[in-house]
This record gives sequence, structure tokens and C-alpha cells, in this order.
Amino acid sequence: MNFAITLAEADRPTVADFHRRNRGGGVFSESVSQWLGAAIAAAAHRLRLRPTTLTLSNLVLGLGTSAIVVLLAGRVAHGDLPAWVVGLVALVGWQVAYALDCADGQLARVSGQGTAAGARVDVLCDVAAQIALVTALGATAVAQRPSTPTWLLAVFVGTWMVNLVTSVMQAGPNAASMVTSTSLPVRLVKLVRDYGAVIFLAGLVLTFAPTLTLWLIVAFTIVNGGFLLASIAFSARASLR
Repeated sequence: MNFAITLAEADRPTVADFHRRNRGGGVFSESVSQWLGAAIAAAAHRLRLRPTTLTLSNLVLGLGTSAIVVLLAGRVAHGDLPAWVVGLVALVGWQVAYALDCADGQLARVSGQGTAAGARVDVLCDVAAQIALVTALGATAVAQRPSTPTWLLAVFVGTWMVNLVTSVMQAGPNAASMVTSTSLPVRLVKLVRDYGAVIFLAGLVLTFAPTLTLWLIVAFTIVNGGFLLASIAFSARASLR
């Protein structure tokens, strides 16, 4: 009996096994988020959970965290609640939610439970979670600065989704990169579009300097908008060759 248990444990995938099946995402995501996801995936595998369970957990945690930020944005702006309280909730909640998003794919690939329906649920939950995230950042910016332009928020939300759209496109057979170099300097520059790094920065701003949320939105809008235009030009050039 003990020998059988030992064999079963020996055959059980390790955290490293799950991490090897990650889909990347940038220096921060690979070094932090994907490892957290691997640990969650390994635990979920032992508990015989399905990947979609992790996907839905990511959705619930992501929506819940963003809802807390939205509901308490006014109290933080008026000084009724310390910013660090809400900021830490956002910092931890968003990171754990993203780790769950990393974990579901790892679990599906290692356990062979991946399905087309599961992949669709994953993308749809990502859309919902990111809508909630940009809503939270927008609500904080408006609470801190009521004069925040409506047009800026609209452009911010629209360009933010460039990240999600391009990540989905990168998973297909026609994926291509504008900058193929994998050197460390290039990868560090790409941190501006590394989702794990971006939400980490957003959490830090909400924790220590929520008044800067507007400028964070401006920066994200410029980066994502610039990437969208560059992607259009890159793809158009390739298609006209």
C-alpha cells in the first residue's frame, strides 16, 4: 500500500512541470505570475479540480477586487479611508487573479483536460475581468480628479483591450512579433506591455499615490495606442509584400 502511494506521488507532476507548460507573457509574468500559477495548478491537480474551476475563480476574484476599488474610491479620495488599505486589496487581488489565469492553462495542458469550450470560457472571463479592472482605474481617477476628461477614459478603455486582442491573435498559427529579439534589454522594454507588471504597477499606484492614477491612465493609453498603430503598420506592410 505504501509502495503504491509512493509510486503515485512519484508520477505526480511537479510545480516545475506545470511551469514548463506556461505560455509566457513577459519577464515579470514568467518570473512571478507563471510560477504562482504553476503552484496553484499543482495544488489543483492534486485536488482533481478542472481548469475551468480556476478560470471561474479568476473571474470571481478579479471582479470582486475591482468592485471593492470602485466602491471605495470616493472614500479614499475624501480621506475617509487610507489609500493603502484599498491599494493592497487591489495589488494582491489582481495578482492572485492573474496567477489563476496562468494556472488554468497550465493545468489544462499538463492534465490533458484542454477543450475548445474551456478556451472560450478563459477568453471571455479575461474580457470580463479586464473590463472590471479598467473600470476600477477609471473610477479612482475620477474620484481623485473629478475633472478627468470623459474622452480620455473612453480612449483608455478602448486601447486597453489591445493587449487582450493581440494576446489572442498571438496564439494562432498566423502569430508574428514585430520585435523577435529575446535579449534582456528588449524584454525589459516589453515590460510596459507585460500584464503581470502592469497590474503590479497599478496596485502600487493605488497603494501609495492614488492621485497619480490619471497619469497612469495617460501612460497606458499612449503605450497601448502606440502599439496598436505600430501593429497595424507592421501587419499591413507584411500583407502588401
